[in-house]
Amino acid sequence: MDTEPIKVTTPKTNNFSFVDSIRCISMIGIVLEHCGVVPPNHYSRQFENIIESSIIQSFKFSTIAFFLIGGFLINHKFDEYTPFQYLKNRFKKTIKPWLFWIFMLIMLSVLDRYIAHSRGSEMGMIGNNFFLYFVETFTRIVLISPYWFILNFLICITILLLFKKHLYNLWFGLVLALFSLFYSVNIYQGWIATTHTTAIFGFVFYLWLGVYFNEYYDKIMNIIKATSWFIILLLAFVTFWIAVGESTYLNSIGIKDAYNTLRFSNIIYSLVMFALLLKVGSLNWLQRNLRPRETTFGIYLIHVIIIDRGLPLIFQPLKLNFLELNIWQNTAILLIRFLVTYTLSFFLARAIGKTKVKWMVGN
Repeated sequence: MDTEPIKVTTPKTNNFSFVDSIRCISMIGIVLEHCGVVPPNHYSRQFENIIESSIIQSFKFSTIAFFLIGGFLINHKFDEYTPFQYLKNRFKKTIKPWLFWIFMLIMLSVLDRYIAHSRGSEMGMIGNNFFLYFVETFTRIVLISPYWFILNFLICITILLLFKKHLYNLWFGLVLALFSLFYSVNIYQGWIATTHTTAIFGFVFYLWLGVYFNEYYDKIMNIIKATSWFIILLLAFVTFWIAVGESTYLNSIGIKDAYNTLRFSNIIYSLVMFALLLKVGSLNWLQRNLRPRETTFGIYLIHVIIIDRGLPLIFQPLKLNFLELNIWQNTAILLIRFLVTYTLSFFLARAIGKTKVKWMVGN
């Protein structure tokens, strides 16, 4: 098989500097969401639950925005490389660091158990059957933890590659949209489990929509530029509160996954917020200081370990019972956890990115 990239006669030359701004803001939202300390719908007072819903909803556009940006970036790479070449390149830049940090998390968990054992605790499965422990832990991390979305993203890319000849067909996009809406309805009906693992086809549409946006970039940007700031801000405000209302309602009827990303109201809110961020455009100060092009993937990979293994070292000695604290106290703790997690992840990603093992953060 030819290993040289296929030449494209009319490549895009736009810098698309807004991409890094959206990528950075989305990653901030993703890390913030993962730093929560209490289960959903925990508070007894409705006011506190609404405040909690509002905090969670603020950055709930982040995951869909990330898939939209991902699709936007890969559009012309589909033309430049064969499917095999593209997936091979993705393995080196994505799967290899992804596997490294999964193994790192497992090894840190093993180390934690050995330290606990040295203090008198039981070894459990690690001591009885290490291989089974490794397999079960690896499976749990891949399917349940935020690392799942890396695999989900690659599955979505593979689906688009398989249907490459239909990539710009609106009917193909409609089919993908129906898959996403199935998960929106399923939140209420419960036909299948509503965990993010079961939504394996739920995010393909947003990756496709990003591809479509890239293809018709000039036309779409003209529409966004022609839309007044008042209209787009009003839409963001209205859709935000509709999304808060839906999650509050889902909580009230006992739906456990009330903040599911694929709620219909959150889909609309996410698309409006994406349009708003496009209208804002490039934020040079953010790109200059937070270096999203260099650090975003590294932050995603590292923040999982910081939350899982690092934050307990800080908060467990404090012996705080989050379930007994009020919404304002837990919100303050959420922000502290976020600042610690994002800061450590950022500086570690930057430091690693300057070494010979920069492949560990996808560089």
